[in-house]
This record gives sequence, structure tokens and C-alpha cells, in this order.
Amino acid sequence: MRNAFGLASFPQETTMPLPSRPFTLAKLNDSVLGAFALVPESQTLDHVVRYLSTWSGSDKLFMVVQYLVKLITPILELRARIQYRAGFRGTPKSAAAEKWASLGSLIGDSRILWRTWGLLPIIQWLIALERTPPPTKYLQTIERLQGLSMLIYYPLEHLYYFTSHSILPSRFSPSPSANAKIAVWSCRAWAAYVVLQFLHLREDWKLLKLRERALRRDSTKTTGDGESSLTSPEHTEVAQRKNAIWDEFMVNVGYLPLTLHWSLQNGLFTSEAWVGIFGTIAALNSFRGGWTATASPLPRTQ
Repeated sequence: MRNAFGLASFPQETTMPLPSRPFTLAKLNDSVLGAFALVPESQTLDHVVRYLSTWSGSDKLFMVVQYLVKLITPILELRARIQYRAGFRGTPKSAAAEKWASLGSLIGDSRILWRTWGLLPIIQWLIALERTPPPTKYLQTIERLQGLSMLIYYPLEHLYYFTSHSILPSRFSPSPSANAKIAVWSCRAWAAYVVLQFLHLREDWKLLKLRERALRRDSTKTTGDGESSLTSPEHTEVAQRKNAIWDEFMVNVGYLPLTLHWSLQNGLFTSEAWVGIFGTIAALNSFRGGWTATASPLPRTQ
């Protein structure tokens, strides 16, 4: 076709509406099986996976559950007895308490089994201790004694565990009374470690305070106005170390009564509730310290 000026003209293309995408099997796949595409990424989830994917992190979580169960069980048993005396139930026993106790016993038994190779990190630590010693001879002596206590603790615990489960051949298995003594001496070695750890933390605190004072002097000289800047990465590191020492201190506050209790033939407590209380103190602070230690470092500002 030609227009009024004699030039050829072409008909304009008309855009046809695209047909709607049919509901295919692929779309159903994306909508149902790909539903997690709608879930935003979570740093908290990343932290949980990073923490619990380690042996230490998993053990700390199970430790919290184990000792919380020891707290819950006496409460459930007491409630059952009260309800029985009031005529609200036909038996003074609590079925829920028995189930919780079974769970706690299973977790406690499993945690001992998982510590079967616990002696290997101790040997690694003692080797590194001689090649890279702590800042003071006093700390080195403490850690040497702690390592020695663990060299006693782990083999005795393994011997007690495998004997109590009838895993060792009978000719190598100690008698039940001898095995009970093995368990007691194992816990005494653990108690020695805990006492030494208090001395270790006291020395750590002294050294940290010295470093903090030195940082304050340096920052005061840098600013020149008589006020120290507490926003440097070094001061942040000192604050984090203070929190770590506090967590370790509270862990040992929980461990000390427990290790003394298990180091005595007749025990220290008449009620397992005390084991639950002190164990929960140790477990929660241990979990908190591990959680903080595995947090992603904050990006430094330039």
C-alpha cells in the first residue's frame, strides 16, 4: 500500500494479549515443594545449626535437658502425692514423672557414651600446653594439674561405664563394689579439676584487669583529654572476655557441689532435686557461654 505522498506504508502490528500461563505441574511443584522460597534467611537459624552441629554444642543442649528433667521430676512427684492425699487420684505415683525420668536417664547415659573419645582432646591440649604455654608459670602449673586430673577421670569413667553395661569381658570386669569405687574416684578427679578451675579463673581475672588498665592508660594518652575511649576493638574484646569468665565461674559454681556429691560414697544430697538445681545452673551457663562463643563476629567499621 502507498500513502498520499506515494510512499509505501505497512500495516502496524497489533499486540495480542498473551494467554495466561496454564496451571502446570511445574507451577504446582514451585508452589508446594518450593514453598521454602518464601521463608526469609535467618541468622539465628544459621547460629543454631552452627552451634548444634558441633559435639560440644549438642552436648551442652542435652545437658540442659538432662538437668531440667531432674528439676521437673520431683515437682511432678510432689504434685502426684498431694493429689493422692486430697483424693484426686488413685495412686501417689506420677506416670509423667516416670517418663521424664526415663528421658533424663537416657540422655545422661548417652552423654557418657559420647565422651568415650574425650581423652583425645585432653592429650592434644597437654601437647599444645608445652609448645604454647600460658602467660604465667602459675597458669601453666594449674593447667598441667588439670590435664593430669582429666587423664585420671576419663579412663576411670570409661571403665565404670563399660563395666556397668556388661560390655567388658567378665575376667576384665571389676566387681560391683569395686566399680562403685571407680566411679567415686573418677568424680574426685573431676572435682579436683573444678577446684583448679576456680584458681585458673582468679588468675585470668587478674591478668584481664591488668590489661584493661593498660588499655585505659593508652587510650587516655591517645585522646589527650583525660578521658579514655571504650569503643576500641581491644576494649570490646576485654568486655567479651569478662562475660566469658563469668559464664565459666557460674558453670563451676554448679559443678562444685555436684562433683563433691558424687565423690562421696553416700553422697552429699538426700534429694535429687539439688542435683537438678546445681546441674541446671552449670548447664544453662555452659550453653550460654558456648552460644556466645559461636556467634558471628560483628563487622568492624573502617
